[in-house]
Amino acid sequence: MMIRALRENLFRAAILVNCFVYRNCIMQNRVLSIPLLAALATIPAMAGENVVPVRMGSGDMTFDTVPGWGLGADGKSILGGTHGGVVVDSEGLIYTSANIGVFVFTPDGKLARRFLGDDYTAMHDLEIRKEGDDEFIYGARNNAGEGIKFHAVTGDVVLRLPFPEESGLNIKKMKPTAITVAPNGDIFLSDGYGSNTIFRFDREGKYLAHFGKKGNAMKEFNTAHGMTLDTRFGEPRLLICDRNHQPKGRLLHYSLEGEFIQEVVTGLGMPTSVAIQGDFVSVPDLHGRVVILDKNNTIISVLGHNPGKGLNYNVPQEKWVEGIFSGTHGSYWDAEGNLYVQDWNVSGRLMKLVRVKN
Repeated sequence: MMIRALRENLFRAAILVNCFVYRNCIMQNRVLSIPLLAALATIPAMAGENVVPVRMGSGDMTFDTVPGWGLGADGKSILGGTHGGVVVDSEGLIYTSANIGVFVFTPDGKLARRFLGDDYTAMHDLEIRKEGDDEFIYGARNNAGEGIKFHAVTGDVVLRLPFPEESGLNIKKMKPTAITVAPNGDIFLSDGYGSNTIFRFDREGKYLAHFGKKGNAMKEFNTAHGMTLDTRFGEPRLLICDRNHQPKGRLLHYSLEGEFIQEVVTGLGMPTSVAIQGDFVSVPDLHGRVVILDKNNTIISVLGHNPGKGLNYNVPQEKWVEGIFSGTHGSYWDAEGNLYVQDWNVSGRLMKLVRVKN
């Protein structure tokens, strides 16, 4: 009884300290730093409602976390393990892929719908496109060895992209990690956990071409892990994450015809995916941070840096620390410039970062 009472008193004291620090920071127009929040948050971790937002980034790319966003009524993650991507539709709904399926959230973190079953498992990357009056989700499924396209509302699967035998390549099974769509509807699917070949299909799924191979040379991929359509420079091009390039991960530009354009930026650690809004690019790094690039592809902000403790899938929810990432894997912008970030995580972690308006 004495030990229990002591624990309860320590817990109440921790909450009071946490609230006092937060109130005084707000009153003085200050924000809590990530190291301070890390220290405080580990004490009252039993009471999720007492976790306070963490501010991160710099300049125009400054964000506040939203504690508890997307969790269930019991304060627990509803996702299960996450090793996937994030997209946002035209209505502002947020889609994220988990090992067991695809979950859809409202902007305030409530579950809107979910797609479970064999067709929706283990989508390593997501893309979204509006086609006529409908929106469709494109997914890269590494375990299933295919790309897939399904209706964003009904979940109806309308297209599958298996390994194209007509490519002439000797590949027993693809392990796709990324997918994106050109303005004309052509689909690009990266075999990032396999051959490191990027395949091009037309909108109906007909194989058109392929390019790329595994290696560490300038025009080779050492895990073509993430990919998106880059429209910042006039003619659309592919922006590709070469995650395991040595000595450091990098981003590359390729034309839609598969021609090498340039090495965009290097020294990024392990870039997992890319998402673009306007002139800005968010790049999750598996080491536990997100970097923001401007149109010059210069790093202008770093979010949630976690030196020495990233690359860690096995961080259960009870050990999460607000504002500290353990293995950032996917991200996407909403129309207001907020970011949604998914961690590679055993419990399933999706975070909302609200952009601070100057």
